[in-house]
Amino acid sequence: MASLQQIKRRIRSVQNTAKVTKAMEMVAASKMRRAQQSVFSSRSYNQKITEVVSSLASVHKDELNINLPLLESREIKKHLVILLTPDRGLCGGLHSNLNKAALNFMAEHSDDEIDFIAVGKKGTEFMVRYTKKILATFTKFSDNPKLIDILPIAKITKDQYSNHQSDAVYLLYPKFKSVVVQEITLEKILPITGKEVIEVSDFIYEPNSKEVLEGLLPRYIEMKIYQALLELIASEYSARMVAMKNATDNANDMIDDLTLELNKARQNAITNELLDLVGGAEALNE
Repeated sequence: MASLQQIKRRIRSVQNTAKVTKAMEMVAASKMRRAQQSVFSSRSYNQKITEVVSSLASVHKDELNINLPLLESREIKKHLVILLTPDRGLCGGLHSNLNKAALNFMAEHSDDEIDFIAVGKKGTEFMVRYTKKILATFTKFSDNPKLIDILPIAKITKDQYSNHQSDAVYLLYPKFKSVVVQEITLEKILPITGKEVIEVSDFIYEPNSKEVLEGLLPRYIEMKIYQALLELIASEYSARMVAMKNATDNANDMIDDLTLELNKARQNAITNELLDLVGGAEALNE
């Protein structure tokens, strides 16, 4: 059994750890609420621009004789994956689940050429370790990013697809569902599939549908990447809050166990001292 001093040092160490994890939990909870508001407020815009672009592309493409590189569909042999992961750890299995999904995608398309844009330090380190082709890396985004922050990512994406260097573009990111649920999502953003088509025949576009579609296509790419980044930030802080809460609970349980062990050790020490006193008294009587 460990000595009393050793147990006391362990208790103090675990208590200090619990204070740190509790503080990190509170910080993550505060940032998560703000990130959650940003995600929910931008989803409606993201959904609407997706519906309008998909509808214009599917309904008016032929009749308007539109020839836009971002609308071109071709045989898919080259893939571009934008992998969004956290910059820091201590958020449970979030980044490992994202990296595992990237591995699964590479396994499913092992015969095709796959390029990556790594957003986040954890994804960058993973891709470097597996020596995959990385076109660009982006790290250290703020907790409250602006649309302008993702413009370099969007430019690389548009250039890759327009120049036929990629035949399909995907976003791999965690979609924020709730505090305890982050859904790993692989979303194809190019070519536009037209799955989310709304009725646009009653809409009047100024100056015309063609110019509206030409103007919306770049904004569509930018909004998709921006929304994925917001989802990542909200998911990261919710996962970190849950992980730190679990760590704090485990530390408190360990403190209880160590306190019980300390009490047992103290009782044994007192019992041994009493036995020594009784033994000494008996020796004197004899």
